[in-house]
Amino acid sequence: MKRSITVLALAGSLALLAGCSSLNPFAESGPKPAKLADFKPSAELRPLWQARIGKSGAYVFQPAVVGEDVYAAALDGDVARFKDGKAAWKISVGKRLSAGVGSNGKLVVVATTGGEVVALDAANGAERWRAAVGAEVLAAPAVGDAIVVARTSDSRLIGLDATNGTRRWTFQRSTPPLSLRSFAGVTLEGPAAVAGYPGGKLVAVSLANGGQLWELTVATPKGATELERVADIAGTPVVGRKDLCAVSYQGRAACFDSTNGNALWSRDFSSSVGLDRDSRFVVITDDNDAVQALDGASGANVWKQDALPRRGLSRPLIVGDFVAVGDVEGYVHLLSRETGAFAARTRADSSGVAADPRRFGRDGLVVQTRDGGIYVYEAR
Repeated sequence: MKRSITVLALAGSLALLAGCSSLNPFAESGPKPAKLADFKPSAELRPLWQARIGKSGAYVFQPAVVGEDVYAAALDGDVARFKDGKAAWKISVGKRLSAGVGSNGKLVVVATTGGEVVALDAANGAERWRAAVGAEVLAAPAVGDAIVVARTSDSRLIGLDATNGTRRWTFQRSTPPLSLRSFAGVTLEGPAAVAGYPGGKLVAVSLANGGQLWELTVATPKGATELERVADIAGTPVVGRKDLCAVSYQGRAACFDSTNGNALWSRDFSSSVGLDRDSRFVVITDDNDAVQALDGASGANVWKQDALPRRGLSRPLIVGDFVAVGDVEGYVHLLSRETGAFAARTRADSSGVAADPRRFGRDGLVVQTRDGGIYVYEAR
C-alpha cells in the first residue's frame, strides 16, 4: 500500500536533516559550527529595542512587521504586538501554535498545532474568528485585505474570508512522494497568491476563486532515488518590480519576467532557506552555508562569502547597503552588499535564529530567536 504523502514527507525530511546541518538548525549533534573569524568592523548593528515572547520548540515562528509594530507568536499560544520594546497587547489563543505571524496591520493571523487558523484584531488582540483547515500549518498565513491564505503541510492553499474565516476556496496539486518539511510561506501579489512547490514548481492561484493562473519550472528533479529527486522550492518566492525569483533545494535558482513568465536566467543551486532580491542583486544562502550574490539581471556571480560553514544560516535579508543573516548560535552577521565582506556582527542570544530576519523601516531588521527573543537593530 502506498504510504501517505505526509508520512513520506516527514520521513524524507528527517533523512535530509540528518545529512545536512544547514537544513536543521535544531540539531544538537553532528559537526560543530565553524569558528567565527575576526574582522575589523566597518558598520554597526545598533540595538533599537528588544522584547520577549515564548519559545518556538520544533517550529519556526516568523515575526510580522507593519510600520513600527512587530507582531510575534510562540509555541505556548501567546501572541503579542510590540512597539518600542513594550507590549501594546499580549494574549493567549488557548492552544499551542505551529506558525505565525501573518499581518496586514488590521488582522494578526496564527495557526494552531491542531490545524486551526486564528485571526486577531491587530489593534487590541481581540479574537475575530477561527477556522479549521484540516492539516498542520507550518508557515505564517498570508494576509490580504479581503482574504487570508493558509498553506498546509500537505501543500494545499486554502483561502479564508478575512472578515469571518469562511472557506472560499482550496487549491491542491499533486506533489512528489518525498519533500522537505518546509516553513516557506505564500506571497500575495496583486490578484494572485504565489507559492513554491515540491518538484521545483512556482504556482500562482487567483485570490478570487483559487484557480491556477500559471505555473513556472524553477528546477527539474534529477537522480535515481527519491531522495536525490527532492527539488523543492526553498523559502518564500520574491516578487520584484518586473521579475519573480526563487531557488530550490538540489536544483536551480531562477528569475522570470513577471509580465509574461519567460525565464530571464537560471543557475544550478541548492538552498533550503531561500533568497532575497533588490534592484541589483539576488542574494542566496546555499546548503554549504555560503552567502552568494548574483547579478539580478543576468545571474552572473558577484561575490561569495563562505567563511560561515556549518552555522545553519538563515535566509538572507538585504537591508540598505548590507546583507543580514542569522545563525544557529544566535549571531546576526552583517555583510557588505557590494562585496560580501563582513561589516558587523552581534549576538542576539545563544538559542539560535531559525526564522527569516524581517525588514524594519529603511535600514532596520527584526530577528526572533528560538527562545523567543525579539531583537530590533539598525544597520549603519
